[in-house]
Amino acid sequence: METTRIIVDKNVENGKNYKQAVDLLKSEEVVAFPTETVYGLGGIATSDLAVSKIYEAKGRPSDNPLIVHIGTTEEIDRYVVDLSDKAQACMKEFWPGPLTIICKVKPNVLSTKVTAGLDTVGLRMPDHPVALQLLRQLGEPVAAPSANQSGKPSPTEGIHVEEDLRGRIPMILDGGTTGIGVESTVIDLTLDTPTILRPGGITKEMLEAIIGEVEEPTHIEQKAGAPKAPGMKYTHYAPNAPVYLIEKDESAINQAIQAIQAKGQKVALLAPNQFATTAADYFFSFGEDTQQEMALHLYNALRACDSTDAQIVLATVTSTDGVGSAIMNRLEKSAGGHWYK
Repeated sequence: METTRIIVDKNVENGKNYKQAVDLLKSEEVVAFPTETVYGLGGIATSDLAVSKIYEAKGRPSDNPLIVHIGTTEEIDRYVVDLSDKAQACMKEFWPGPLTIICKVKPNVLSTKVTAGLDTVGLRMPDHPVALQLLRQLGEPVAAPSANQSGKPSPTEGIHVEEDLRGRIPMILDGGTTGIGVESTVIDLTLDTPTILRPGGITKEMLEAIIGEVEEPTHIEQKAGAPKAPGMKYTHYAPNAPVYLIEKDESAINQAIQAIQAKGQKVALLAPNQFATTAADYFFSFGEDTQQEMALHLYNALRACDSTDAQIVLATVTSTDGVGSAIMNRLEKSAGGHWYK
């Protein structure tokens, strides 16, 4: 299959490019497109065939549910039932935006391959002009996980999608670099106490300001049972070389690099700019030492490791307040929970 990557100016409504993408989606094909978080790989969520093509292109386990993207609030009632007051309050406050809400799914509407056999579905309205234009011209729900090979770092640029999925999908709408860099927050509002299943750009504190108490278990605590949201069960976000977490301590980092190199191994360091002068064989920046910068550069840095012959990757950590919770969730999964000792 030939993959076409079309550059789309996100500030211009390019009808021809969207028509091509809409026509492909309506013919039960898949299309990659940008959101404000990462690039998604979309297929019509009511079509078993289209959803199967998503799983096939990504090499994704079929018991991992998919998030459904919509372009207008008028569509909500077509796909979910028993929407709570808290769910409506979150939609009003955070949509369009990086928040996925787990709701009770309306029976016999969406493909069961989207929900992985569960009675719930994750619904979101992305805050990106290309995504919204595509969804609104299409007028159908789009199931869309990240547009990468399953388990690999998520794509934040169109070229990342092409590197992973060239020859596997027919089209990439390239709207440039995404704005946030980590996937949407997923919150389950079907439970007595709202629970974050995957942290993201909308933080626990932001949610609690709107709906009161919110629980946020660690990804280790969430592993038991069937996953209700993407990223809960399998190793994710990992480059080819093993990743180890390390504190932002210059002495500890230098000692780790020396010990690794003494064994004849090459090491890549992923850290803020201030650590660029270490003796690591490769350095990939998390940007300035802020959580917003780290979130924006995280996946790009992880992906860059695969262009080297590094045998070990060291990645510095951050605190878990604010968006740091999302960053650490991704880093811990990338490293399989391993710290350098």
